[in-house]
Amino acid sequence: MTAEKEAVAPAMVEDEEEAQLQLVQKITGLATAIAKLPSLSPSPEAHYSDLLAAHDNPLDHLSLFPYFNNYIKLSQLEYGLLARHVPGPPPSRVAFVGSGPLPLSSLVLAVSHLPATSFDNYDICGEANERARRLVRADDRLGSRMSFHTSDVAHVTRDLGAYDVVFLAALVGMAAEEKARVVEHLGWHMAPGAALVVRSAHGARGFLYPVVDPEEIRRGGFDVLAVHHPEGEVINSVIIARKPMAEGVDAHGAVMSRPCLCCEVEARAHRKMEEMAMEKLPS
Repeated sequence: MTAEKEAVAPAMVEDEEEAQLQLVQKITGLATAIAKLPSLSPSPEAHYSDLLAAHDNPLDHLSLFPYFNNYIKLSQLEYGLLARHVPGPPPSRVAFVGSGPLPLSSLVLAVSHLPATSFDNYDICGEANERARRLVRADDRLGSRMSFHTSDVAHVTRDLGAYDVVFLAALVGMAAEEKARVVEHLGWHMAPGAALVVRSAHGARGFLYPVVDPEEIRRGGFDVLAVHHPEGEVINSVIIARKPMAEGVDAHGAVMSRPCLCCEVEARAHRKMEEMAMEKLPS
């Protein structure tokens, strides 16, 4: 190694250590600031929901929300993954669990991707649902397809069997154990063949949203069809899963013979390879 290279190497190490130190200090500062907050409820969303509701037609002003473009891209990603891995006619009924006072995901999906689908939005906060209802008050056609229910999804049972697709928001079940209980509940009560779209996070983005282990989705009673980690503006990872059909019956009600053990092993290997491939896809 030349003297010049020997001099550069320690400098690079020092720069890397300094960058790591700054990152740790920034994360520590954020954690300290968050700990001092009186509440972790999504007050900024409520603020923008009220701001939009002040307009005669709130839907014409959704771009006032600073991260609206992110929701457009996330909804496009979710719809694309869903259409690819759960082919067939568009869903007639969709549930969005954890819709909040500013249900941008439901609105974007309903307007841009699923124009004939009915959306049932669930949130445990009645005030959040009241705010959400005001956003669709001026659009009778969209309003007729959007309903809002104040309920903990853990208390929803029979109604879950009516949905073709259930979306699970990232902040529903912040702790891993709580998320697992929600997924297990959905696994018990969703209809066979229905799809589940779970928002997760990957890598450093786990500081913003809970990381969901695909194995937890499988333990909840679902087949994991795709796991996608975006690398661009979209922050949330997306897991596409599906509740298996009743044993011995396919999606059209036809009786099927149980596959041999070799076929099951091959299918599991194929799913694993597909997940690894999806992780490498660009956003």
